[in-house]
Amino acid sequence: MSSAVLDYIEVGPFAKAEGAVALPGSKSISNRVLLLSALASGTTRLKGLLDADDTRVMRAALKTLGVDVDETDGDCVVHGCSGKLPKDQADLFMGNAGTAIRPLTAALAILGGDYRLHGVPRMHERPIGDLVDGLRMVGAQVAYEQNEGYPPLKLSKGQIRTNEIIKVRGDVSSQFLTALLMSLPLVANNEICIEVVGELISKPYIDITLKLMSRFGVDVRNDNWQRFYIPANSGKPYASPGTLYVEGDASSASYFLAAGAIAGGPVRVTGVGKNSIQGDVAFAQALAQMGAKVTSGDDWIEVHGVNTPNGKLKGIELDCLAIPDAAMTLAVAGLFAEGATKLTGIASWKVKETDRIAAMAKELQKMGATVKAADDYIEVTPPKQWATPVDGIDTYDDHRMAMCFSLAAFGPLKVRINEPTCVAKTFPEYFQEFAKVAKK
Repeated sequence: MSSAVLDYIEVGPFAKAEGAVALPGSKSISNRVLLLSALASGTTRLKGLLDADDTRVMRAALKTLGVDVDETDGDCVVHGCSGKLPKDQADLFMGNAGTAIRPLTAALAILGGDYRLHGVPRMHERPIGDLVDGLRMVGAQVAYEQNEGYPPLKLSKGQIRTNEIIKVRGDVSSQFLTALLMSLPLVANNEICIEVVGELISKPYIDITLKLMSRFGVDVRNDNWQRFYIPANSGKPYASPGTLYVEGDASSASYFLAAGAIAGGPVRVTGVGKNSIQGDVAFAQALAQMGAKVTSGDDWIEVHGVNTPNGKLKGIELDCLAIPDAAMTLAVAGLFAEGATKLTGIASWKVKETDRIAAMAKELQKMGATVKAADDYIEVTPPKQWATPVDGIDTYDDHRMAMCFSLAAFGPLKVRINEPTCVAKTFPEYFQEFAKVAKK
């Protein structure tokens, strides 16, 4: 593997994938527990917290708000503020971190104060209107600074009321519901009901939220994913669990597990296992459907070879509503499958770091694949003849595009990936770790 200049990296071609990778901490868990720790009473020691752009954005925002976040001894120690942040005025830059801006917007809007939240240009194209609508229903004061429905946002103090059912759409981003669930216990003088309008996507991410809230002392009743009941707590804040271990990132695991399926294995990831609270561990079962051999333990998952008669992965059709991030990895794995791989339930791809449906279709076609795509699905038929674009694979400042397309290097040609440093969003050391398992 070589890097000729800083703006691209060339990988492959590789013939074999084998080895073990210790995963970085889960982004989804890390940003949730940072905010919960800040809002809780007591001090929380977070072990295994992800150190990447998205979590640095959250830590920086909490420090700007006056939260004492200590990172001097390898762990992250957060001194909770008992439900009231020290500073009621702040200008907060949130980068392109959806897992940071959405729950923080909700918490600050509920607590009240003079806040501005903004980010990179792409963040200002990512919708937040359904969350704002939900917050306004309870009396929060949220204004759009530029375009209706999108950041930047200006927050001011409102009169919060929680005696009516709060409605939020479930079909755009599960992060809107997560944000309301995490913030409303701060004002739960009575039982609060949140009702999901339409189908709730990415249910496993809501499950992560509920399990982590429970660790901090708030047990939410889930009525068939349609209504969620937050218990009355007479204004008590969250309570620190003391020490909390952050699981390895199951979405990041997908690239290495797919490498094992594509190129023989065995490849083992550690830090996440069969009892994970993350829905993306279901990705391993999708690989099994494609013919890979999958085993797992409490803290590891391993993929070894292929069970099919011809030794090749087989194309599948799969509803990926529950695993939208890991589904991107399946699309690239489709380059190596016999027959088409059709992934449905991926409408949320369009409002992520880039329009991932359009981006994946364009870049997979550059490799020689035949691709059909629409608003809610992508179908990949592997190349009859592999191509290697001279100008490389574009990554659109999207970490998952860069990590996914590293897998194309197990084809017959080397692959040039443009702007590989975008992986710093969640996995700064990705290409170094990939080099450990990718063999010539």
